Amino acid sequence: MNKVIIAIQGIPGSFHHQVAINCFGTEVEIVGYRIFEEVAKCVAKGTCDYGVLAIENSIAGAILPNYELIDRYNLTIKDEYYLPISHNLMCLKGQKIEDLAEVRSHPMALLQCKKFFENYPQIKLVDDVDTASVAKRIREEKIKGIGAIASMTAAQIYNLEVLASDIQTVKNNFTRFIILQKPTLDLGLVKPNKASIKVTVNNEKGILAKLLSHMSGSGLDLSKIQSIPVIEKPWEYSFFIDTEFEDYDAFKTAVTEINSSFGSVKIFGEYQNRK
Repeated sequence: MNKVIIAIQGIPGSFHHQVAINCFGTEVEIVGYRIFEEVAKCVAKGTCDYGVLAIENSIAGAILPNYELIDRYNLTIKDEYYLPISHNLMCLKGQKIEDLAEVRSHPMALLQCKKFFENYPQIKLVDDVDTASVAKRIREEKIKGIGAIASMTAAQIYNLEVLASDIQTVKNNFTRFIILQKPTLDLGLVKPNKASIKVTVNNEKGILAKLLSHMSGSGLDLSKIQSIPVIEKPWEYSFFIDTEFEDYDAFKTAVTEINSSFGSVKIFGEYQNRK
């Protein structure tokens, strides 16, 4: 029996890697890619079974280009996963924090830990490609005097010493990931209570207000809405919307009514709310 193949952005020890393990276990084959688009391409071509993609952070907000990837490659959201983000300072074993001249990591990780380093003005914070790759480089090249901000999983994989744990300024920090697959009609045994959709509205005055009012009246609770311009139609917009509902049939009826009266709907995924 062939192993299930999971595509992620990043390398072992990254947050995407952690989500893949949490969702699919350790028996799957996890393949890392450099950028998000390569993950989407892999799923679209069928060379992997599923893809793991970060879609929003509780501090930094939505990763809008990743919504566009789902749309462009005609992918479906199978599920979602909320990962608590813990940033940890690590280095080669045998060093102390006073020995560090630089700390490297992804720019967002550095930003989220900036307050911690106010007590260590001798340490220069340097942007790098991502969290786990810095940890890997420190281990492979045996670099002293440089630390990494990464996950505990990365520290374990690359055998680094953790000098300080949970150094992020905001402790209640979560990233929402989505599990991508090729389009499928199989919803499983449990009816969904959440959906991600794209609505391209008609070019009419007050259409967005009417749309939102209609969705609310249909029992749909909007948990996220993001606007993007329709490239080929100046001054017209589409909206990426996450909506939650108790009645799946009411959601399907609302989609039909939106298609007939407000514009067009493309469903990215129907799944269970994991928050």
